[in-house]
Amino acid sequence: MTERLAGKTAIVTGGGRGIGSGITRRFVEEGARVAVIQRNPPPKELLNSQIIFVQADLSQSSEIAEAVDESAARLNGLDILVNNAGIMFERTVDEMSEEDWDRMMAINLRAPFLLTKRAMPEFRRRGGGSIINIGSIEGLASNPGHPAYSASKAGLHGFTAAVAVDHGREGVRCNAIAPGWINSDLSEVYIDSMHDSARVRRELLLMHPVGRLGEPRDVGNLAVWLASEESSFVTGQVYVIDGGRTKKLPLPVT
Repeated sequence: MTERLAGKTAIVTGGGRGIGSGITRRFVEEGARVAVIQRNPPPKELLNSQIIFVQADLSQSSEIAEAVDESAARLNGLDILVNNAGIMFERTVDEMSEEDWDRMMAINLRAPFLLTKRAMPEFRRRGGGSIINIGSIEGLASNPGHPAYSASKAGLHGFTAAVAVDHGREGVRCNAIAPGWINSDLSEVYIDSMHDSARVRRELLLMHPVGRLGEPRDVGNLAVWLASEESSFVTGQVYVIDGGRTKKLPLPVT
């Protein structure tokens, strides 16, 4: 079977854990070489001849520029950029400080802009490229206590459309993936912190028509398609991947 990303090079921010790890692993399986950009080193078992680690604090503009340049140099070019890294915290508008808001926007919205801006010359040298922004279903709706997170992801969805419109004729496509609940180490810790974690797990399953929760590989599968030539006529779109959660209307609990 032909590898869909054979000979391609990619940056995946936050590609060493959670959703990012699922994307990194699937890209490698399809023949790509990947630079994982994040602040902390990924697990050693993730790194191999096809995966390199480039350290950067994505809240710092200068480090973003250096990381993109180093990645492109070590990979000998750049074809794909996945803006995956992000943060989340729960605070209402009343509870949130201006510094909290700025920190969320710096990582979740400013960093993708700066990464995209720095990557654009590399794409032009290749004659095009694919940008994949990892948004969220919370860019379409919101959970309680998430005004900053929802705003950052909605902004990322809008940024996706704008980049697609501005740079399509240069061969640069830009799409977004909006995941729902995706299993990860962090999500497990979050559930385990609940008073009745067993009940929470049962209710989470009931929220999903497909009868299971998402896995990082599910997002990785979609990212492979968006990065490949199979989606060459697709740009400016936001793809919800949530097991049908946002399509299921809630019923009163009896």
